[in-house]
Amino acid sequence: MLNNFIREQRDVNGVRINFRHGGKGPPLLLLHGYPQTHVIWHKVADALAERFTLVMPDLRGYGDSSKPKGDADHGNYSKRAMAQDMAELMQSLGHERYAVCGHDRGGRVAHRLVLDHAAQVSQLMLIDISPTRTMFEKTDKPFADAYYHWFFLAQPSPLPETLIGGNPRFFIDYSLGGWGSGGTSFFDPAALEEYRRCFCDPDMIHAGCEDYRAASTIDLVHDQDHEHNKISCPVHVVWGANGVVGRLFSPIEDWQAKASAKVTGRALQSGHFIPDQVPDVLLEEMLGFFAR
Repeated sequence: MLNNFIREQRDVNGVRINFRHGGKGPPLLLLHGYPQTHVIWHKVADALAERFTLVMPDLRGYGDSSKPKGDADHGNYSKRAMAQDMAELMQSLGHERYAVCGHDRGGRVAHRLVLDHAAQVSQLMLIDISPTRTMFEKTDKPFADAYYHWFFLAQPSPLPETLIGGNPRFFIDYSLGGWGSGGTSFFDPAALEEYRRCFCDPDMIHAGCEDYRAASTIDLVHDQDHEHNKISCPVHVVWGANGVVGRLFSPIEDWQAKASAKVTGRALQSGHFIPDQVPDVLLEEMLGFFAR
């Protein structure tokens, strides 16, 4: 998959990042979420590459990138650390200024990237998330029921790692079929197998838990600067009409509170895994926003 792109690995910020890149035009960084890899872009990448130079990495802890053991304070899986990975990767490729699009956890890395490296990011697109702090502050029973994994994965090691490790294929299939997805039938079989291959690695299971542990601890500390450090570039957010974010949160209003620039967006007829489920609609949104 993604055979029209160069596959490469580079050492940045103390980890090795696996990524694909290619295309022509201004640079566009695409960041995947949990429990997937950079392969989520396979249905839109070729069309985007006609207009943009794409960089599609596996975040640290995911896919074929490095999966270090989590630090005591989970700092090496903070969104600040993961954003620094991306900033250094783009710099190593000669991209001084670029647009960013992130889905799920990748959107949270993108949010931190645009705060910590504002001069480098020209536009920000977010897929099916509201800000981390906002979602925690508004947690209630419906949210906890729907996004139980936020609280399960953040439990101390080795509890979630042990339980998931007992049947990792069941856990990833259950997750991919949930959150408004209505099953996994829309996933390309080759992509689904790639997600499973990577997720079933015990080191990725641990890394994914560390990602969520960081979100409920050190990321919230870093996010305290949001009241004074707001997103300054244009923001576009899309979310699944059948998903949890659109049902329980107000994505445009939530992101506008974190941004000094105007936030636009709309709901798409999808569940959470938008790049796999409705790629044509997502492509239209991406081209409409990034071509401005």
